[in-house]
Amino acid sequence: MAKTKVSPQRVSAQLSARLDEFEQLYASREPRVHAFVPEENRFKRLRSEARWLARKYAAPEKRPALFGLLLGVKDIFHVDGFETRAGSHLPPRALRGKQSAAVNALKRAGALVAGKTVTTEFAYFTPGPTRNPHDPDHTPGGSSSGSAAAVAAGLVDIALGTQTIGSVIRPASFCGVVGYKPSHGRISAEGVIPLARSLDHVGVFAQNVELVRRTAGVLLGSQPANADDKPSIAIPTGEYLAHASGETLEHLEAVAERLRKAGYHVKRVRALNEFGATVQRHRRILAAEAAQTHAGWFARYSHLYSPKLAELVREGLAIRAAELDDALESARGLRHDLGALMNIHGFQLWLAPSAVDAAPIGLASTGDPVMNLPWTQAGMPALGLPTGWNTAGLPLGTQLIAVYGQDEQLLAWGAEIETALAESKQ
Repeated sequence: MAKTKVSPQRVSAQLSARLDEFEQLYASREPRVHAFVPEENRFKRLRSEARWLARKYAAPEKRPALFGLLLGVKDIFHVDGFETRAGSHLPPRALRGKQSAAVNALKRAGALVAGKTVTTEFAYFTPGPTRNPHDPDHTPGGSSSGSAAAVAAGLVDIALGTQTIGSVIRPASFCGVVGYKPSHGRISAEGVIPLARSLDHVGVFAQNVELVRRTAGVLLGSQPANADDKPSIAIPTGEYLAHASGETLEHLEAVAERLRKAGYHVKRVRALNEFGATVQRHRRILAAEAAQTHAGWFARYSHLYSPKLAELVREGLAIRAAELDDALESARGLRHDLGALMNIHGFQLWLAPSAVDAAPIGLASTGDPVMNLPWTQAGMPALGLPTGWNTAGLPLGTQLIAVYGQDEQLLAWGAEIETALAESKQ
């Protein structure tokens, strides 16, 4: 059968219609949400890039995986043609860098960069102007606040973020979208301003798991896995869960029960018995490596840093190399111990809250990332799903965590679980 020819003009018109829709949504929603870093001539640029994409990929069978999708990029990723400000007051010339490997990959796959999205200062805790699309009086979470909010507001199809404690899974939960944090190092962080290299993960936001899988496939450079069998699932009991609110724990149990009714085996396993020490260790690694990243800038521009980040850098400068080495060794031990528990008790996924509660009111804080901390420290892949609403009508999320390196399998299981949870609502 002969292939249907599609003119570049027709493809360009289709992309132009998509950009018209984006421009209208941007005009109506962005003034309320503030997900993007301001950009002059945003739509003129996008239309020019869309025309180029249409000419290059007029034939449907030659289009790459993410053709024409709108991409938001957290403003700690370097992107050609954009300044990188990293949510800071430092001069952009001091922060210049080569376009990030992740952005390179997504642009090659046909994505159009809709713009830079707001980040907290250098991906730490000092927030930017972004508001929660579900209620502007509430935080969208951090540090990938703009990326999560842009996806939740329908302004982009996919967005890039990073997680050093909880900065993908938590804002995904607060904004009611899907967030994926890979195994540490599976997605390149080249071209991203680091916060703490041993803890930084490049992550993805989208409205559903399937779109996250498509995007992750490009970034991981791998084929999707199949979910042949239902995984056995465990809830980690003990000091860790004690940090979650009562409403969040009730929601977690309700999600577990919905999964049981869908045929999943869900049990409780005691874990993270020295959780206080895990939290302290995370702080030590974060401070020490943040000081390494910022030493040069801080020596010159300390007056431009927020009090929170300045405190972290000064704390890190006082940490000895041997202390950092010990903390990193213990973090590797945490990964081993969590994986060993999975083998001993015969389960494939952890099930845990994505955050201690729904998005708190106010914009001065981005919320508590403690529910994400151990999985980030262990470098294990996590997938955050929107799984319901609290009594105030704000989103609640639940995260699935797999063994280190099993990203493709996690995403396959996550797609099946997303469907099972959706069907359980009907």
